[in-house]
Amino acid sequence: MGMSDDLKSIEAQVKEGLEKVQSEEALEELRVATLGRKGQLTALMHMMGKVPPEERPAMGKLANTVRSEVEDAISRRKAELVRDAMARRMAADTVDVTLPGRELSLGTQHLISQIREEIEDIFCGLGYTVEDGPYVETTWYNFTALNAPEDHPSRSARDTFYVVDNAPEGKEAHVQGESDVLLRTQTSGVQVHVMENQQPPIYMICPGKVFRPDTADANHLPQFTQVEGLVVDEGITFGDLKGTLDYFCREIFGKDRATRYRPHFFPFTEPSCEVDVSCGVCGGKGCRFCKNTGWLEILGCGMVDPNVFQYCGIDPEKYTGFAFGIGVERVAALRYDLPDLRMLMTGDMRFLNQF
Repeated sequence: MGMSDDLKSIEAQVKEGLEKVQSEEALEELRVATLGRKGQLTALMHMMGKVPPEERPAMGKLANTVRSEVEDAISRRKAELVRDAMARRMAADTVDVTLPGRELSLGTQHLISQIREEIEDIFCGLGYTVEDGPYVETTWYNFTALNAPEDHPSRSARDTFYVVDNAPEGKEAHVQGESDVLLRTQTSGVQVHVMENQQPPIYMICPGKVFRPDTADANHLPQFTQVEGLVVDEGITFGDLKGTLDYFCREIFGKDRATRYRPHFFPFTEPSCEVDVSCGVCGGKGCRFCKNTGWLEILGCGMVDPNVFQYCGIDPEKYTGFAFGIGVERVAALRYDLPDLRMLMTGDMRFLNQF
């Protein structure tokens, strides 16, 4: 077989190989095998010196023609492979604009935040202001100015998170000095701040988180949300207290709910009482939810003790007032018949999305 036959054979092999190539990688392998430094066509052209002188011009022309044809064929096939790959990529990435868009899941307020804002709206509608205060207090604002004696159980380290202990060595937490620092156990301290800085009339609520070293169970949480209210003005009576809280209970629980007031004791109010609302499950007839009493405890309240006014620099002979405290988690539990307060803290979206 002569060189011309070899050149034609290589050209035919390349054309056959191009028909089988389906990727740019395979095409590059074919190009290197034919036109590379050690390729078939390159090796054949290096043998041109062995061709008889009279045949070299014709053989050189044929070799150049074959090389040009092979290079053009490889270039055309590469362009086809690039075009096919782009077509496949575009087909895979095609967006059907007629399909409906994906619906985004919008977040909602947590149930506790919803109830807190609803309580704020109710009292703002009555002309109350919303006040705020520090989470970290001294025993003066958290206990003493609220008429809690030094031996009151709530001052014990078992009932209060003390941050800085300034008590003399050997003394118990419940007899510590007024400079001791703690996480507030109630938002009542905000009331003291307001009475120190603002002269009556005062109509305010102070919502916020409070902290107590309680073990989390169905009825207790170590951190919960409290809304306390305070009214200080001339001529305020227990009738004003009762009318205000009756209105609040109807607004938050429903127009058909009844209320009752039971005597109780709080250091900062006198007289004091706890407020119950009729059970929404049985309508006040008695059931397991209300322990067959027909009533559910909802909040504590009372007329402000004159000693509290004196601590805050307000004349108790001129002004009277009332105060109340509401647990937001408890309102949520009673309103929606929740059996366990811990359900509000789990972050379970199957539960929270219901509200």
